[in-house]
Amino acid sequence: MEILIIGAGAMGGLFASLLAPHARVCLLTTNVDHARAINARGLMLTAMDGSVRTTTVTALSEPEGDDRRADLVLICTKARATEAAAATAGRFLAKDGLALTLQNGLGNLERLAMAVGADRSAAGVTSQAATLLAPGHVRHAGRGPTVLGRVPGQAGRLAAVAELFNRAGIDTEVADDVDALLWSKLMVNVGVNALAALLRVPNGALLLAPECGALMAEAVAEAEAVAGALGIKLPEGRQADRVEQVCALTAANRASMLQDILRGAPTEIDAINGAIAAKGHTLGIPTPVNQLLTRLIKALEATASHRIESFSSATSPQESPCTRKS
Repeated sequence: MEILIIGAGAMGGLFASLLAPHARVCLLTTNVDHARAINARGLMLTAMDGSVRTTTVTALSEPEGDDRRADLVLICTKARATEAAAATAGRFLAKDGLALTLQNGLGNLERLAMAVGADRSAAGVTSQAATLLAPGHVRHAGRGPTVLGRVPGQAGRLAAVAELFNRAGIDTEVADDVDALLWSKLMVNVGVNALAALLRVPNGALLLAPECGALMAEAVAEAEAVAGALGIKLPEGRQADRVEQVCALTAANRASMLQDILRGAPTEIDAINGAIAAKGHTLGIPTPVNQLLTRLIKALEATASHRIESFSSATSPQESPCTRKS
């Protein structure tokens, strides 16, 4: 199978490394240094047991002039880049191919379908976790199931993708209710991402204090209420318990939003907690915790250049333009 992965960050890099021994994989990234490192030395993966392996993968930072046709285009970009990624997918996708989004948040499948057609687009969710350590180097930080939403008329192609993923060690199954899949993953992101980014802690640290548990539970309960009003069928049981289980399974992982904040990149807050707040407003459902988390993340983004990182910088009068002398 010819696979193009758009978005070579942590998750794109993880899937490329796992799939490359079983398919022809090409990574498309806007990070020129990342592409150069992969092409020069291969894609390094630090496994969960600490072992390191290097896989040969082609990486492109400038796709102009490339005429490849992919059987599978895997979208692993941030939600803010979905429209551009969808347009690129339309350019490279084979006529009978499939474009699959594994992104966080809401609205990605709809944008992808507009670019390549509803019959050639699919969405899935994954509980795999990864961290981008350096250009050309990814760490596998957590393992969990991947579920793909069934596409009418694409049963054979989706089954082939699931079979390939399983062969590559990515535990994968196919389910019927795409909305339920996306909202199930959204519950985890709503509970984990913003809080981990604000506190700057790995997922497992969110289980250490009752205050963290309470905030996670309140944010997820608001999202549950919105999902219920929209008629979304969520997995059985208390959703906050599922979120805590994911935190335990991916304890060492740095949530994607935390990774964005640490490198000064824009986050996906509008597609996650912000989406819950927006839909809650439309439906007349209060979402005060999600509103607050969204505003705090946006404030964190806006003040990044003035961040005080250590005691020494905190005592330096020239560190901040807001410093006053007493």
